[in-house]
Amino acid sequence: MLIVKNLSKIYEGGVQALYDVSFEVPKGQFLAVIGLSGSGKSTLLRCINRLIEPTAGKIIWDGVDITAATQDEMRYIRRKIGMVFQHFNLVLRSKVITNVLAGRLGYVNPAWSLINRFSKEDIQMAMKQLERVGIADKANHRADELSGGQQQRVGIARAMMQQPEMILADEPVASLDPVLAHSIMQYLENINKEDGVTVLCSLHFLDLVHRYADRVIALNEGRLVFDGLPEEINDQKFKEIYGKDAERVG
Repeated sequence: MLIVKNLSKIYEGGVQALYDVSFEVPKGQFLAVIGLSGSGKSTLLRCINRLIEPTAGKIIWDGVDITAATQDEMRYIRRKIGMVFQHFNLVLRSKVITNVLAGRLGYVNPAWSLINRFSKEDIQMAMKQLERVGIADKANHRADELSGGQQQRVGIARAMMQQPEMILADEPVASLDPVLAHSIMQYLENINKEDGVTVLCSLHFLDLVHRYADRVIALNEGRLVFDGLPEEINDQKFKEIYGKDAERVG
C-alpha cells in the first residue's frame, strides 16, 4: 500500500507545484495520473521516490515513511521502486545491455559498479529482461542506434532489473507515436498483471487511460481534482481536469 498524505511541493522562487495532495494506492494497482503539462504529474511521481524533495506531507509505502528516510535508507528503498522516464535517460554511447545492467547498481558493491562489473546471474537476468521486451538481439548495440520505442523498452528492462515492487512511469509514451505507445503500455500492463507490480503512470491521452488503468487520479495546477474509475470521467469532469476550452479526443 502506498499512502500519499497532504503532499505539497514549493520550488525555489515560490512556485507551488503540488497543493495538499492525498490518495492511496493498493498493492498491484495500475494507477494513471493525468492532467495538463505543468499540472504537477512529474513532480508527484518524483516526490514519491524523492528524486524531488517534498516541501510538506508524508509518503508511506508498505509502512515505511519515505519522507523521513535517510539517504542511506533511500538507497535500499529505491531498489524496489523502478523508474521509467519520458526521454528514456539512457547512456547513449553505452551498449544496450550495459544500460539494462544499470538497474542492478543498487545491489552491487559500489566499487564494482564503477567498472561495470556484474555477476553472471545479473547478465543472464539482463538478457531475460531484454527478451521479455523483444530486443535481446540488440543487447550489444549502442543505445543511440535504437529507435525511440526500442530505447523505451531498454528503459523498462532496466527498471525490471531492480525486481521492483512499484514502477513510476513518468509520461513514458509522450514522445512516441500511437502504435508504439500501445506497445510500451502493453509491456507495463504485463508487468502489472503478471508480476503483481504496482504501476503509477502519468499519461496525456484518455484512450490509453481507459485501455490500461484500473483507476485514475487527475491534477490541475497541483491540486487533486479527480480520483476514481476511468469511465467516471464524464464531460464535466473532463472540463474540470483539462479546462473549459479543451476538446475531448479519447
